[in-house]
Amino acid sequence: MFIGHAAVALAAKKLAPEVSLGVLLAAATWLDLVWPVLVLLGIETVRIDPGNTAFTPLDFVSYPWTHSLLLALAWSVLFGLAARPWVRTRRACVVLGALVFSHWLLDFVTHRPDLPVAPGESAKLGLGLWNSVPATLAVEGALMAMGLWLYLRTTAARGAAGRYAFWGLVVFYVAIWLANLASPPPPSDRAVAWVGLAGWLLPLWAGWADRGPFTTRRAASP
Repeated sequence: MFIGHAAVALAAKKLAPEVSLGVLLAAATWLDLVWPVLVLLGIETVRIDPGNTAFTPLDFVSYPWTHSLLLALAWSVLFGLAARPWVRTRRACVVLGALVFSHWLLDFVTHRPDLPVAPGESAKLGLGLWNSVPATLAVEGALMAMGLWLYLRTTAARGAAGRYAFWGLVVFYVAIWLANLASPPPPSDRAVAWVGLAGWLLPLWAGWADRGPFTTRRAASP
């Protein structure tokens, strides 16, 4: 799942309004931020396999250190603990840790059974939503709409620059998501990993768009 992770980060703003959207997005996409680094180091493996699912040509051959159930739980705890000096409340730490684990849960829904339970385990999980393009568009699109609705009920950018940066980010996510359907398969696994590294820029963009938000009257009312 791609756009769904952004949707969860947007929705989490309602639970932790004091935390920058950039940090929320980094938590929600943390497993995918670490993954391309391990692919380039040869620790995890992906290959190009057109038709692997209807929605993506990627075959995630081996990624136990980022996307296994056990390691996803470990990353969640570590991220929440590491964030403690930088956020004001324990609640925010819990939200950030939960966001990290939400990544695995969403991938469990979309991926075919390729998510290992733990490193070295043969059992793999996945419900395979990506096997249906219409179902994928409906589910991920609904998640994004809900995430946007919750975010916009919680904060609003001060000034035109913040609004343009925020909506530019949303348009970028939607465009990349839809372009996946029409784009040719990537030329190589390393190309996939290098593009994945560019994902580190998205939390920075989100943090810039979210700087100086204020709580709206609708969000503050009971």
